Amino acid sequence: MAVLAPYQRIILALDYPALPEAEEMAARLAGRVGLVKVGLELVAAAGPEAVRRLAGQGHRVFWDTKLHDIPHTVAGAASQVGRAGAAMFTVHALGGKAMLAAAREAVAGFTPRPLLLAVTLLTSMDEATLAEVGLQGPVAERVAALARLAQAAGADGVVASPGEIAAVRAACGPTFLVVTPGVRPAGAAAGDQKRLAAPGQALQAGADYLVIGRPITQAADPVRALQHIIQEMAGT
Repeated sequence: MAVLAPYQRIILALDYPALPEAEEMAARLAGRVGLVKVGLELVAAAGPEAVRRLAGQGHRVFWDTKLHDIPHTVAGAASQVGRAGAAMFTVHALGGKAMLAAAREAVAGFTPRPLLLAVTLLTSMDEATLAEVGLQGPVAERVAALARLAQAAGADGVVASPGEIAAVRAACGPTFLVVTPGVRPAGAAAGDQKRLAAPGQALQAGADYLVIGRPITQAADPVRALQHIIQEMAGT
């Protein structure tokens, strides 16, 4: 991956219930972050138009709806991701190799091709949560196994929490992308995240991109909050 400035490594999570609010925040921070993330809430409210509109306004968009269905259905949804102009999108690694490969094939003909990221385990999950759904920990081992599966299926990278970055790097090497949510600057509330790190810690562990939302979007001054995070990333 090309060397990126700290701000280019930030994916701003636009977790809003309506498109106008998301567009306003994206415009306010245009040129100050690498990508903007459109997640399940906003897609449920505004549909693929949210991605098309933001991409049309010049933003690089990370479509994060974590596709998880039979391979044929996921392939159809992935093709819509490409048509909407997303730069990245997510599928659940737990969907299996055939599903992951179908998603990769569905976007192969787009230029530029959207990067396919496999979600390993949600950052709201811990070993107790894994046990509830019949998966045995440790979490890092499960994440590493899912990352290897995703890489074998042609994914460009994974979404993994700060605590599993080293395990993913050991399993998949230095060029496999790692996008890391669960990033909280000093003094920020954890919210519903259970596996967390500060921005600088996540980068030092080997993350390529950091997904950050509420510490910026819910701040009294989002621009100032973003500047503080960038300073943390740079170690200043």
